[in-house]
Amino acid sequence: MCGRYSLTTSAEALAQLFRAAINFELRRRYNIAPTQVAPVARALDGDRQREVVGMQWGLVPSWAKDPSIGSRMINARSETAAEKPSFRSAFKRRRCLVPASGFYEWKKLDPGKKSSAKQPFYIYRADEQPLVMAGLWESWNDPESEKPLETYSILTTEANEQLRDLHDRMPVILEPEQFDAWLDPEQADAETLQSLLKP
Repeated sequence: MCGRYSLTTSAEALAQLFRAAINFELRRRYNIAPTQVAPVARALDGDRQREVVGMQWGLVPSWAKDPSIGSRMINARSETAAEKPSFRSAFKRRRCLVPASGFYEWKKLDPGKKSSAKQPFYIYRADEQPLVMAGLWESWNDPESEKPLETYSILTTEANEQLRDLHDRMPVILEPEQFDAWLDPEQADAETLQSLLKP
């Protein structure tokens, strides 16, 4: 699971990492929370170019009547996202990359107690390069303002060996050689996409 993360990477480094135009004002952020606007990388329609834009964290399906539903859709299980009504359209056509310097996970100090205090842990790469999480994005049209609201969700998978002691889920982390396949709007084969989403 991923409920908070940080991003302190420079715009220049993200532009190079994603081979993308930066269309969002980046600043160092140490506690990105659900419903806040944060940068994501996506493919531009109809070509291989990419852009980094700001989107609100918490996916609002295009059919939603109320955008507040997004606060409950900050994560999507990678194993079922292709079938779930809230995520399946985005899984087919609107995939994104969510950069992070690290993410936070909380562990109960006394798992036997119902209301045990929790200890936060900060998870980051040993080489301190950005983590790139697999995401889905959606555009929701506000009937009152007619302005589209772009939102995203972070895909999760079963925790790997290093993180299993903290939580049974973790964000799907993609490596640079997987970016093209994940962002390719022509790639809609669920099996091929699922192969990228392993811990």
